Amino acid sequence: MSLDSFFQKNTIEAGCDEAGRGCLAGPVVAAAVILPPDYTHDVLNDSKKLSFKQRNAIKEEIKSDAIAWAVGVVSHTEIDEINILNASFLAMHRAVDQLKTKPELLLIDGNRFKPYDGIPHETIVKGDGKYYSIAAASVLAKTFRDELMQELHREYPSYGWHTNAGYPTVAHRDAIREFGITPHHRKSFRLLPEQLEIFE
Repeated sequence: MSLDSFFQKNTIEAGCDEAGRGCLAGPVVAAAVILPPDYTHDVLNDSKKLSFKQRNAIKEEIKSDAIAWAVGVVSHTEIDEINILNASFLAMHRAVDQLKTKPELLLIDGNRFKPYDGIPHETIVKGDGKYYSIAAASVLAKTFRDELMQELHREYPSYGWHTNAGYPTVAHRDAIREFGITPHHRKSFRLLPEQLEIFE
């Protein structure tokens, strides 16, 4: 089943999605993408349904095909200050801020969003599997963040960020137990299950 090219006809729509909400380390990254009207693609879909190789190939196609695209980043320290939900909204706002073409409508993956001043929005649950623009944003956010985590892995190789991208895998949590946390870990997150016992 192919995705839809637009939500509202004859409207400049920017699809928005984020990557890294559930991670224990690193930033949350969002992308905003405006695609041409009636855009279609044979492979483009929710980034989680694509392989690493597919995402990296499609990433370049999206950048060249898009009318405009941008990426917004919110650091782990900002996440600790304002919480991950607000950080996700802020990352999307930062991405929209940078778009060279101003959208008339924002298509947001998910069911919640903090309104962006002056531009209406629609929240769409599982939108990255329904609309090309949101799928494109999911691919750009995911690949950009994965590359950031690859760089951080070279600095802190014990945590396996080159494969887990900071998500709470068994290996990642074992490394936290063994080596402690890095300056890139989100201190407001429950980094280890036993933290519950520590704080009680």
